[in-house]
Amino acid sequence: MTRRFFGWLELAALVVALDQLAKWLVLSRLDFGEAVPVTGFFQLVLVYNPGAAFSFLADHSGWQRWFFITLALVVCGWLLAMLRHHQRERALPLAFSLIIGGAVGNVIDRIVHGAVVDFLYFHIGRHGWPAFNVADSAITVGVALMLWAQFRSPRDASRDTSTSENPS
Repeated sequence: MTRRFFGWLELAALVVALDQLAKWLVLSRLDFGEAVPVTGFFQLVLVYNPGAAFSFLADHSGWQRWFFITLALVVCGWLLAMLRHHQRERALPLAFSLIIGGAVGNVIDRIVHGAVVDFLYFHIGRHGWPAFNVADSAITVGVALMLWAQFRSPRDASRDTSTSENPS
């Protein structure tokens, strides 16, 4: 394992730390369902999501908790292998690190709280986006970056690899 690989792991750990710190602050200051208006379109609100994105499978009996923990850990294992393979690049390892950090942050919630702690709520009037958290944001940015890196031109991809492998 190289120093660069461990640098990417440090980034993932930073995402986990920021996510858990933000959740700790919200949990220590808000009651379940309490909303604190920040702007006309944004509130801090404490909610728990036992499901996945957009509360997918949230209304089931509890089996989904272990399913999502297992799924996240399997995906993290695969992403770690991909991270090791692409560690000398820039975009893909950044994407993998963000996704791993976000997934681990949400796994911690599922283990500790039985559900993911969400607290960022954007809305226009009564119409809003489902509440989310720092981990969800990292995963979203990571997936978008991963897709961008996969679909950019082959010339850009070869330049990314060649410049990062030559330390000049």
